[in-house]
Formats: sequence, structure tokens, C-alpha cells
Amino acid sequence: MLKLHFRWMTIFGMVCVLNSAIAQTASSDFLSHLSWRMIGPHRAGRTVGICGVPSQPNVFYIGVNNGGVWKTNDFGHTWKPIFDDQNTGSVGDVVVAPSNPNVIYVGSGEGIQRPDLSVGNGVYKSVDAGKTWVNLGLHDAQQIGGIAVDPKNENRLFVAALGHPYGPNKERGVYRSLDGGKTFDQVLYINENTGAVQVAIDPNNSNIIIADIWAARQGPWENGAWNGLESGLFKSEDGGNTWKKLTKGLPTTAEDGLGRIGFTIAPTDSKRMYATVDAEKKGGIYRSDDGGESWYMLTDDGRLWGRGSDFAEVKVDPRNPDIVYSANVVTWKSVDGGKSWKGIKGAPGGDDYHRIWINPNNPNIIAMGLDQGGTITVNGGETWSSWYNQATAQFYHVSTDNAFPYNVYGGQQESGSVGIASRSNDGNITFREWHPVGVEEYGYVAADPLDPNIIYGGKITKFDKRTGQVQNISPVPVRDGKVRFIRTAPVLFSPVDKKTLYFAGNIIFKTTDGGNSWTTISPDLTRERYDIPNSVGVYTDEKMKNMPRRGVVYALAPSNKNINTIWAGTDDGLVHITRDGGLHWKDITPTGVTSWSKVSQIDASHFDDNTAYVAVNRIRCDDLKPHIYRTHDGGSTWKEVVNGLPNEPINTVREDPVRKGLLYAGSENGVYVSFDDGEHWQSLRQNMPSTSIRDLVVKDDDLVIGTHGRSFWIMDNISVLRQLNTSSVKKENILFKPQTTYRVRWNMNTDTPLPPEEPAGKNPPDGAMIEFYLNENAASVELDILNENGKLVRKFTSNDTLYKIPAVNIPLYWIRPQQLLSTNAGMQRFLWDFHYQPLNEAPSYPIAAVVNNTAPEPSSPWVMPGTYIVRLKINGKILEQRLSVLMDPRVKTSVKDLQRQHDLAMICYEGKKSTEHKHPQLYRQFQTLFEILTSSDMPPTTQTEKAVLKAKQELSKL
Repeated sequence: MLKLHFRWMTIFGMVCVLNSAIAQTASSDFLSHLSWRMIGPHRAGRTVGICGVPSQPNVFYIGVNNGGVWKTNDFGHTWKPIFDDQNTGSVGDVVVAPSNPNVIYVGSGEGIQRPDLSVGNGVYKSVDAGKTWVNLGLHDAQQIGGIAVDPKNENRLFVAALGHPYGPNKERGVYRSLDGGKTFDQVLYINENTGAVQVAIDPNNSNIIIADIWAARQGPWENGAWNGLESGLFKSEDGGNTWKKLTKGLPTTAEDGLGRIGFTIAPTDSKRMYATVDAEKKGGIYRSDDGGESWYMLTDDGRLWGRGSDFAEVKVDPRNPDIVYSANVVTWKSVDGGKSWKGIKGAPGGDDYHRIWINPNNPNIIAMGLDQGGTITVNGGETWSSWYNQATAQFYHVSTDNAFPYNVYGGQQESGSVGIASRSNDGNITFREWHPVGVEEYGYVAADPLDPNIIYGGKITKFDKRTGQVQNISPVPVRDGKVRFIRTAPVLFSPVDKKTLYFAGNIIFKTTDGGNSWTTISPDLTRERYDIPNSVGVYTDEKMKNMPRRGVVYALAPSNKNINTIWAGTDDGLVHITRDGGLHWKDITPTGVTSWSKVSQIDASHFDDNTAYVAVNRIRCDDLKPHIYRTHDGGSTWKEVVNGLPNEPINTVREDPVRKGLLYAGSENGVYVSFDDGEHWQSLRQNMPSTSIRDLVVKDDDLVIGTHGRSFWIMDNISVLRQLNTSSVKKENILFKPQTTYRVRWNMNTDTPLPPEEPAGKNPPDGAMIEFYLNENAASVELDILNENGKLVRKFTSNDTLYKIPAVNIPLYWIRPQQLLSTNAGMQRFLWDFHYQPLNEAPSYPIAAVVNNTAPEPSSPWVMPGTYIVRLKINGKILEQRLSVLMDPRVKTSVKDLQRQHDLAMICYEGKKSTEHKHPQLYRQFQTLFEILTSSDMPPTTQTEKAVLKAKQELSKL
């Protein structure tokens, strides 16, 4: 047995992170005000870990692919993430210690073999029900498929380590800890190509351990995978010290092609076991009546056991050994010991079930983890909780349109596609703001830049938002099966000619008429012959070098400057460029990009036609290092620019369209920024959980992220990043130029709000974002907003006090926290809500409420669109910037009518100030008219105008 001690390794990792943080401190000061907001959708993604707490039947945990760990304490009605501050989001299993519900173990890395997997960094433990976590080690296992905890001893556990999915490594097999994870013994190890994917402790004899050993390897090309000869079930009867292979009745020969086995032990009779056996021959559902010593097949029906690399879960009822469940595309149930089966949960689209947990105290409480998320029944399957309350959607790419507010799009793995608004009219982004857009689950989505109602994507469809109809517009060679594709196929418009749409498989197509006709503009741009990466190892076959072409164009980047320049990258490791619209292509592959180095993204520069940035992901070659290449001469020479990036595969790189040299990158764990053209990188993760960043785009002043496990996120207003001078920012006080902003009504809902339990994404901040940097704590800070004529509109000071909340008849959790002007050193972001100075009135709160974000009804008018002066006074020193306020472009009211509305509202505003406490009846008239005038941006009616002028006249008589 191999004894491993991980305590020092964990401390060493913390030291490395600390040193990195110290090196970045100089720049992180002025990023502190930036944060991400999750917009949704709340349609969940692949979930392969799930566990309940028998003694707390309302409490469950799920482990999500790149989504971390989530917890519910209300039977799945609501879920909350509890793992967001860790350094991985990829989870393969989550287990609660039966003897202590506060102790939770999490295995990171999905523990399955599939093309879009992500790896983890070991085993985690919590001793306070998920409030805090410690990494216990097994960092290089990459994939933890299962964990078993002794029912009577929370410190005794077994870990099934699957190992590297794309290469050999020694940290795999079954590990045992007797001290709660402080140390691990490797108690079952076959070889560097064979790992463990499941382990279980006999519920009636904790010395009996069963484990599934799986010899599997993902290939460097998509849809390439192998099973070795060493797979099978193993049993220990002495607590893991010695093991024997269980073979009688099971597939065992090379011809059988045995893969993964999933198994279960009946709690009421440990002799009774069931297994789902994935094999090319003799695959099926098996049963043992002698503790696994011998097996016989119950059924070879592929619906119950097929696709075993994905699905390998059978679970027996804790009270009746004849009741057994099998999780597959559908969940099946047998009540006669496996003789007959009935589908009990599933859908025509394929829900794809991975994990089943049954409460031992009440078998009617069942939880399942599936491609759609986590779901729970408390009545034996009559009804199930929703999975439309978990923001764990998996996207491959992200795009936006030119609508206002703009929409965010992507193909969602396991589900279909999503188009979701970046802001809502109702204060937060709910199910009302998103809808499928007719694109397959893996697809790019490209909104027509000239008509945001038309959406293209997939391989390839055209969707009309107005009718909801989808049309297949694929080129004839695609329909005839003459073009190669994998999951993802580039679909994107030229930024130069907004009528030109590109679409790629192994060749590239172009249309200028919305898909009515297509032109082929490239030959096959993939490799003709391959060098087989060393990571394939024992599965290498000399025939592989002569296998037919199987690569595709995976990345496409039309020039931002020249319609005839296009950059293309393939998943088998080539980069090409054309300068004549596709008539001729030149191989410009960087030297370090070898066979099956996936070119995951190319970004053509916004500033010249010879600069491009290339993200290369080599995880399929068992290489977790970051790879970003830069050229300034059209690909004649390249430089790898990764200084400051951790060992994480890079999926995406983008150049800022406004500031030259400002770059953004997304890795398998986070977001990064460079201010010097990639020479140095630093984290931009901020408040975002660790998750796979598959794509990002810059939309106007926002950074938009598509994650593969945590839905869509937006960083609002990155204008400060475009203005930073990193060498001098800490030496002086700075008032940054505000972004051009829109006067938008943040919440226009007229009905009762959705309950706080309804899942929702966040709207952008409510108002103009005024950002400044204080080089040290200030004695006083004042902020004035003036109109173009220098007249004061709004004043804030650091001496302001919070307004007093009266005895309102609502719970206080609805009310938005108040903001005061800060004097603290560092970056500050302050919001101005586009209103004049409020009156000193008792606040009231509108029916248009958002939990924790409901502002009082305004007591002062909206300002007019226009240019304003932002004046910041720090310890008496004045800084100024101009702020441009534009009208919500959806509002068609003329400037003349807006001005009339403004002027009438100002009459009411001044009237309220003059009559409050003195002339209550006239005050109420002004208040009523003020509410009418400020409730919308539509032109005031004639009768309202007359009423205002009459009230004004009455005031003049007093």
C-alpha cells in the first residue's frame, strides 16, 4: 500500500496562491469595485452527485458539473450554492457521513468519461454542513468518481479515484483514510491506466468493501475513447487490505469489451446485489444473491444499461431487496427483483439520469441527479421538485445581439438553447426573460446584427422570434452528409459586412442572403495525417497515423477591418488565414501547436488586420497548461503569452474593442485580464464562482461570460479598465470618466412581485455609475451633479446619513440597502439614480418590488437626457468629468414632450416643497399629479397639464 500525506501539499499550495496574490496586489486595488452578476437561466445542467441527510429529510446536497456544490433545506424548492469560494467547480460526488450530518465529503472532477468533461483537484471536506471547506489532497487524481463513508465512523472513508481522463497517471484507484482525510492509503491500484469509479461499504459489515475498477481513456479527438482489459468488480473482506476480482457470471474476456460497472448492495440483505454492466458483448443488468461471488443476467435491454460510460447507477430500496431502480436516459423501476421493469421518470428529449439516493428511513423520499439538475420526490415518485431553480446551465459559447436591452445567447448542453435578456423591465431577470431560440444544445448562436428577431445557430437553423418558428437552412453538402462536424460548429457574422454569415464544419461556408444560398469558401482545413500524442499511451495503434481525417474547423474569426481576411483554427491543431475571402488559404500554425492541440478560439484584432489572438486548449493531450498565442504580422511569427496564468486550460481569449492591448481570457476555472497585450495576466474572477469559462464577449461596456456549469454572467461597465494607467493609479486621486449611460426605468412591474423564492438573475445597477479612486482615506468627500449650465441637480456628501425607514407594513427584507458616499481609500462606485435632490418625505415602497432591492418611490423628478458635470471634491480638491445621459432608446416620446413632462414635474416638485405641512389639500394635488407625470415616459395628457397649471396658479394665490 502507498501511504500519502497531503497536509504539507495543501499548505504549499496555499503559499503559492498567497505569493501570487501579493504579486498582483498593485493592480487588484483598482479592480475591487468590479463584480459579476448572474443573469441565468435557472434551467439546471448535468448533476452527477446527490445526497440527502436521513435524519434531516428536508436537506439535500448536489454536486454539479462545473457548478460546485448546492444545498437545499426545503426538499428542493430552493437551492443555494455553498462551494463558490473553492478553486474548482467540477464535482463528481458528494457524500454526507451517516453518523454525523455536519461532515460532508466532496470528490472533485466529474468522474465520467465524455467529450466536455472538466477535471478537479482532489477531495474536499466540510465539518459544518458546508459552511467551510478544506482540500484534503489527491490533487492529481483529477476525477473522483465516488466516495463511501463508514456508517458508524465519519473519519473512515474510501475514495474511488478515476485518474486522468486523457492520460496515464499513478494517483488513481481506491484510497482509504482512517483519520478523516488527513492521510490516505492507496489500497487498490492496478496500473497507471486503470482507475476506480465507484466504491461502497457493505451496510451490514464495514469490513466488506466493493469497488468498480474502470480502465478507460478519452482520446485526443472527439468521440475517441477506449476501454482497457483490467476493468471489473473487486471485493475486500478485510477493510481494504486485500482484494479479489469478482468474475463469475460477468463479462471478462477481451472480446466482451467490458467497460464501467455500476452496482448496489441491498441494505436488508447484503448478499443481494445488482449491477449495470457496460460491455460490447453480454452487457445488461445483473444480479447476485451471494454477495457478488457469482452473477446472472436479468435483462440485456439496452434501455436499462446502455451508454454505460455515462450511466452506471442502480439502487436498491433500503427496506425491500426486490425493489430496484436503474438510472439511464429514463429511470426504471422493478418491484420483482429485476424480472420486469417500468419507466417511472423521463421525457422524450432524454433526461439522462446519473445518480439515485433513497432515504433509508423513508423510501418514499428519493433524490436523483441527472443531466437536468437535481430533483426530489417525497411521495414515492408521484411528483418531483423542479430543476428550473438551479443556475447551473452549461454553455459552449456566448453571443449577444443589437437589441436594447441586449440579449445573451448560447446552446445549453443537455437542454437546447437560450436567449435571455441582459436586463428586465421588472427589476430582476426571471423565467419571463428567456426562451429557447431553436438551436441545438452544443451550438453557436448568432443573432442577425440588422434584425435581432432573426437568430441563426447550430448546424444550421434560422429562428424567427416573432413567430417562434425554426427553419433548417443547412447547405446541401451538410444535408447530404458530406461535411464533418463534432459537437460545436462556428456560426458568426462578419463585423465588416453585417449581411455575411459564416458556418463551418471541416470546410467553411458563407451566405449573404440569410441562408437561402451558400458558397463554399475553403477546402478541408484539417490535418491530413496525425502525430499521435504521447497521452494516448497503451492505446496507441500504428493505424491511427493513417486514419481518415476527423478534424473540424473549431474556431473562426472574420477580420474586424477587412472583409477578405478570415482566420480559422481546427480542433486537430492547425491555424489558417485567407486574405482574399477564401480563394486561397495559408497555414500559419504556431510552432507549439501540435496534432490535436484544439484551437478553441481566435480573436481578430479591432485595430489592425495583422493581429490576432489564439486560445489553444490541450487538455485532450493530458496537458493542463495555459496556451495563448499572439501575432502582429498576420501569423508569420507568434509569441506565447501566458505569464501570470495558472495551470488551467484556456478556452477563450478576447481583445477589448476600445483599448488596444487590453485582453480578457477564460480558463477552466476563471476569468483573467491583461493590460499589456498578454505579457502579464491577473485574475478578474472577483465574486464569480470557480467554473469553466467556455466563452466571453465584450458587448459595449460590458463583459459577458458563458460558463459550462454556472449559466451566464455579466460584468457591467468595464470602462475603468480602459482608462487605467497601472503605473500611476495608486499615486493620486482619480475621478474616472463615466460611461455613456441610459435613463432607464429599473422596475416597471405593475403587479405583485414574484415570491422571493422564485429564482432570478440580477438587473444592472440602478443608475449612472460614478467611479473614483482615493489614494488614502479622505477627511471629506462631496459629489455634485450639475447640468450643462452649472446648476446643481444633486448633491451627495460623506456626511449624509441614512434616511429613516418608518413603521412600514412590509418585511424589511424587500428594501434596498442605502448607499453613502465613502471616504475609504481604494476604488469606489457610486450610483446616481437620474433624479433631482429628493424631498425630506417619509419613504413609501412600490408594488414593483424586488427582494433586497426595492427603492423608495421617487420624491423628485427625472432629469432630462443630456450632458451633466460630475464634480468630485476630495478634501477640498475638485475633480470633474462629463457624463452623457441618453434616453431609453425604446421610448419614442419626442424631446419636446419629454421636456414638457420634465417641466410639469418640476412644478409639482416645487409645489410639494412649498405646501408640505402648510396646505395639505394642495400638497396632495401636487403629489397626485407628480405621481402621474413620473410614472411613465409617455407624453403628459392635456388634462394633466391643465391640472398642473391650475394647481400652480392656486399656489401663487397663497
